[in-house]
Amino acid sequence: MTLRTFLLGACSALAFAGMASAETLTIATVNNGDMIRMQKLTDDFKAKNPGIDLEWVTLEENVLRQKVTTDIATKGGQYDVLTIGTYEVPIWAKQDWLLPLDNLGANYDVDDLLPAIRSGLTVDGKLYAAPFYGESSMVMYRKDLFDAAGLKMPDAPTWDFVADAARKITNKDKEIYGICLRGKAGWGENMAFLTAMSNSFGARWFDEKWKPQFDQPEWKDTLDFYVKLMKDAGPPGASSNGFNENLALFQTGKCGMWIDATVAASFVADPKQSQVADKVGFALAPDKGLGKRGNWLWAWSLAIPAGTQKAEAAEKFVAWATSKEYSNLVAEKEGWLNAPPGTRKSLYANADYQKAASFAKMTLDSINSADPTKPTVKPVPYVGIQFVAIPEFQGIGTAIGQQFSAALAGQLSVDQALQSAQQLATREMTKAGYIK
Repeated sequence: MTLRTFLLGACSALAFAGMASAETLTIATVNNGDMIRMQKLTDDFKAKNPGIDLEWVTLEENVLRQKVTTDIATKGGQYDVLTIGTYEVPIWAKQDWLLPLDNLGANYDVDDLLPAIRSGLTVDGKLYAAPFYGESSMVMYRKDLFDAAGLKMPDAPTWDFVADAARKITNKDKEIYGICLRGKAGWGENMAFLTAMSNSFGARWFDEKWKPQFDQPEWKDTLDFYVKLMKDAGPPGASSNGFNENLALFQTGKCGMWIDATVAASFVADPKQSQVADKVGFALAPDKGLGKRGNWLWAWSLAIPAGTQKAEAAEKFVAWATSKEYSNLVAEKEGWLNAPPGTRKSLYANADYQKAASFAKMTLDSINSADPTKPTVKPVPYVGIQFVAIPEFQGIGTAIGQQFSAALAGQLSVDQALQSAQQLATREMTKAGYIK
């Protein structure tokens, strides 16, 4: 054997060994703008971690929840990193379905995470998911339409003001609708919005003995108000619209107001994405004067399922994607306006971010004012603002969301939808042992 042949063989063997040792992480994520941006920026991660490859499974929100929940409950082991919400983290951590994030690295700075967001991802003092972006909800509105109608949006509007304004700025002949609100059925779609809204109307899912409350006047007031408002001032086909559909409507100038996640602010204010970027204003989520606003608290976070065989590599990816350095990377590539919001104190102390993001203070105020431990006007036995933090909520919430979506579509009356919701919730809560 010649020296050249020997060296070539050795190099081939080393290359093969390098290929064999490369790990591929399968990452399940939601098809939101921030997550899609993250996928485009992963060359930075690969450069720092050449032994790790990434495979993406990007899904619509309701589908993601269904697939991820099924996989982790059955220990399917299909994914190495999961995109999950604040609802799932404490429930799944207590089931030992998630690994604690103990090794995010010396530079990660866990104490920089916003306390409201971090607390929802912590169980028994351990962080079980790292927030990619955090959010509350707020009003996004068209200042030009308000000016033309002689209206001025308060920083802290009431629902009555919002409804009156929505009707006044609606021009259906020009395809301008006064308000866009979620109507697509799902516990994290229309029920996230409607549950937060109902809190401000004095409603609650359950009383202190876990008895469903959909037969009470506060829920009737909430759903009546919502359905009538959307009929008068909402877009056609609203019962099919979730976050992404309403975002597209707002960005193309078809919505006068949109009440939804604060994370949307950067998308509607970005001239590269939004036709109305220079016309957008922001306000706190509305109230009814009862001491609760209709805003929520949420984080889309990255977690590692207990069934993965690649925990060390997965934790490296989670640390990269949720770090301060990642925010700086986004700012460098796409501007501070697009930095993932709602997770770190340092971002809101950053003068460059404050200058770029006119919505920064409104977002932070909305997040800080949300209290999952006291979500309602009347006392309740559960934690969670736009959800109820019990395992059964996914199924019950989606089934009731279907009833309320049908009411919005005109297939059921409000009374019929509420009656079905009461019966359904009572049956499921009795079967699960909450109601004795």
